Amino acid sequence: MTGAATGDGPALLKVTGLKTHFPIRKGVLAHVTGQVYAVDGVSFEIRRGETFGLVGESGCGKTTVGKTVLRLIEPTAGSIEFEGRDITRIAKEEMRRLRQRMQIIYQDPYSSLNPRMKAADIVGEPLKVHKIVSGGALRERVEALFERVGLRPEQLDNYPHQFSGGQRQRIGIARALALSPSLIVGDEPVSALDVSIQAQVINLLMDLQEDYELSYLFIAHDLAVVEHISQRIGVMYLGRIVELTDKRTLFSNPLHPYSEALLSAVPIPDPGVTREGRVILTGDVPSPINPPEGCHFHARCPYATERCRMESPSLKEVEPDHWVSCHLHEGNVADATELRPERT
Repeated sequence: MTGAATGDGPALLKVTGLKTHFPIRKGVLAHVTGQVYAVDGVSFEIRRGETFGLVGESGCGKTTVGKTVLRLIEPTAGSIEFEGRDITRIAKEEMRRLRQRMQIIYQDPYSSLNPRMKAADIVGEPLKVHKIVSGGALRERVEALFERVGLRPEQLDNYPHQFSGGQRQRIGIARALALSPSLIVGDEPVSALDVSIQAQVINLLMDLQEDYELSYLFIAHDLAVVEHISQRIGVMYLGRIVELTDKRTLFSNPLHPYSEALLSAVPIPDPGVTREGRVILTGDVPSPINPPEGCHFHARCPYATERCRMESPSLKEVEPDHWVSCHLHEGNVADATELRPERT
């Protein structure tokens, strides 16, 4: 990508030490008996015009990060800076106005659209709610959005059930685009689509990024998709980012054992080629209600030491712009600046 999509500008979004814990309540009086540590000290930034990919297994906290960044879920601790301003504790009414600049594309194009609303009303609703345009101007704006995402204007008065899955997701993209945001959170926006349709939607998102100078937080579990669209990637495991770097470095030189395992599981399209050195993880992902002491990954890590079982590693820069949370690489730390505080 070129131009606005290079990601070389200043940070649009800066997340520091973000924690999102959900209380577990039991009994008639709903006493808090524990916490679900869904997001447990996540830090990253997204530059203007950049796509930052967030990958990991189901249940690792990716979606919770995206919704917390938009304040759809309230954070437990940490800070969220958007366009140079800390939005972590601002009032709901002010946050409502700010959401014109922050939008989301949901995973499921079937459940994310109101089946009783026409497509034109779905796309135009944000413009009406925020009182941007009305009347004939609203219809013209919606028509232009339809055409921009590859839908025909004569489909404006159709209901969601009259569209295919890919077309429904294009409606979701048009709705997110309606308010001219600078940041869009994509919560696995292509995972529910056929592979051929996935490619079309991904290419559409990349074209829109260049045309409108968009920044994306792209949440996914498909590494091939993330590699195609992202400039930098964060790998999450059990509520924490364990590795963060640019996509070329991650795919050519993963340093965290979990990243190695994820990449070794990516299928090779040539049946005559056998992958060497594949990493097979044993055991299950621990519960976020009772995460293990020390490194969260140590019970499944083939390189774990006694230190890994006792001491939690910090996310540190071990090579230029390559951040890893692993004791194995601490001897190579160039800059011991910590991005993530320890959990309290």
